[in-house]
Amino acid sequence: MIFDYETLKLIWWLLIGVLLIGFAVTDGMDMGVAILLRLVGKTDVERRTVINTIGAHWDGNQVWFITAGGALFAAWPMVYAAAFSGFYFAMMLVLFALFFRPLGFDYRSKIDSPRWRNNWDWGLFAGSFIPALVFGVAFGNLLLGVPYHIDDLLRVSYQGSFFALLNPFAIVVGLVSVLMLVGHAGMWLQLRTDAEVAKRSAQYGQYALMAFIVLFALAGVWVSQIDGYKIVSMGDTQGFANPLGKTVTQAPGAWLDNYTKMPLTILFPALAFVMAALAIVLSKLQKPAMALAASSLMLAGVILTAGMSMFPFVMPSSNNPNISLTMWDAVSSHMTLNVMFIVAVIFVPLILIYTTWCYVKMWRKVTISEIENNTHGSY
Repeated sequence: MIFDYETLKLIWWLLIGVLLIGFAVTDGMDMGVAILLRLVGKTDVERRTVINTIGAHWDGNQVWFITAGGALFAAWPMVYAAAFSGFYFAMMLVLFALFFRPLGFDYRSKIDSPRWRNNWDWGLFAGSFIPALVFGVAFGNLLLGVPYHIDDLLRVSYQGSFFALLNPFAIVVGLVSVLMLVGHAGMWLQLRTDAEVAKRSAQYGQYALMAFIVLFALAGVWVSQIDGYKIVSMGDTQGFANPLGKTVTQAPGAWLDNYTKMPLTILFPALAFVMAALAIVLSKLQKPAMALAASSLMLAGVILTAGMSMFPFVMPSSNNPNISLTMWDAVSSHMTLNVMFIVAVIFVPLILIYTTWCYVKMWRKVTISEIENNTHGSY
């Protein structure tokens, strides 16, 4: 074995966080671009310009989403089982919405019909807005606790409903998710387009980031008031993963305890706020490359804040806090985590290398004249 069981559990918590950051920065950006499509593109050629800024990358960026889902299934199988049974209708809604993205990108410009292209524009919007919103809503519900039960045979049964997920707090978190991706996409489009499209992209990106700062702060205040979860006693973290072997209690503001215990972690929410504000300033100063880097760090700050607030919980139970799933007791076997770690060490750097290579080789501004001169070779 390369590492002991406890160390591997922590490593995989960090790796899944890295994959989620990669997903937000890349595929999340694509979602934001599609959400902005009809706002920054007033004509068909302008919308094609917007689409072609991600045309070379959108399918490759989805590798992060697929890898994160696969890692979740392999590293935390009980979380995967509980989440996909509890959030079944929400996940199906996301799946069907995602169908519109590849179809929209590939088929939108095949027919020179305003009605055809307009319908696909709305399809791309729905296929990006719905997943971005649902992912945030799902995380909001994790902070509130999910109504599920685990019996003595470790069988998970969900006891909630789809509409119960749509509570005010979760919707606020969902809007935070949408706004951070839209703001990030605005910086990307300001960098990759020109003329009026770049100007509108910067404007809407700045508006989205301003709204993000307000709602992220509101969500933080709200979290300080809701009942968080904390472990009173825990079984052997080196032993067999058993979610029934601990004692958990709830207390108002408990989700903020980690920031008191580990003061340096306050840098994570600070990173989100500071980088969002910096991206706005850099965008106004016509420095879109630096603004894009700042918005990327903002996304990392948000995800790190979410992870650190809940640590070590992954999926708390509102029915019985003692059975809440944590990174210590909802994991696969020691051997599985070891084998997966070796695979991750090999393939995650490869993903980073080829993703970077693709962006470098295909880097350019996409202009309206380019689309007009290459009608059949562009999206």
